[in-house]
Amino acid sequence: MKRFNRCIKALMLVAVGIMACQSLVAADDDEWRSLHREVEEGRVVALPKVLDWLEHHYIGQVLEVELERDDGMPRYEIDMIGPQGQVVEFEFDATSGEMIGIEGVNIDGMARQ
Repeated sequence: MKRFNRCIKALMLVAVGIMACQSLVAADDDEWRSLHREVEEGRVVALPKVLDWLEHHYIGQVLEVELERDDGMPRYEIDMIGPQGQVVEFEFDATSGEMIGIEGVNIDGMARQ
């Protein structure tokens, strides 16, 4: 009987975990839809446009892309790895697509001539 009760408790924990994951997925889906709507309405620059600009001006591979909101203002943070293994973070105003910041080591080694 104790084994049965432990199994029931374990199944209940799994069920709670599944429900929590479903609510997170639903929240992510809502966030994605909202972002898509912002891009369609022209309030946020589409990510491919920003990535194209980066590829045109810098040599490297994209490691990570995040859309952050700072005081409600969206901005893209894009981490790239350069040809000498340097990691550089580029920050873009997501409403205009303009680069507003850059941090890293040997940034000049990534700049296209």
